[in-house]
Amino acid sequence: MLERDVEAYLVAAVKAKGGKAWKWTSPGHSGVADRIVLLPGGAVWMIEVKTDQGKLSPLQAQFRREVQALGANYVCLYGRKDVDLWLRSV
Repeated sequence: MLERDVEAYLVAAVKAKGGKAWKWTSPGHSGVADRIVLLPGGAVWMIEVKTDQGKLSPLQAQFRREVQALGANYVCLYGRKDVDLWLRSV
């Protein structure tokens, strides 16, 4: 399964839960998360999507550290199984 397939699965699953999963890019700042997800109740998440065997790049790992240091919600989801597990936990 390709990363874009996992990402499409995430978008559909978030929509089914009543949320939004916006694609995000930040010109001049490489390594940002793939999606900003807003869930009913006000939860906001920065989400990186990978295949089951995917790996964060050094810039993506740095972005994760920065976001988490600020106390914001960040998760990297590896495949559809992680998407399902994460959605059940939030």
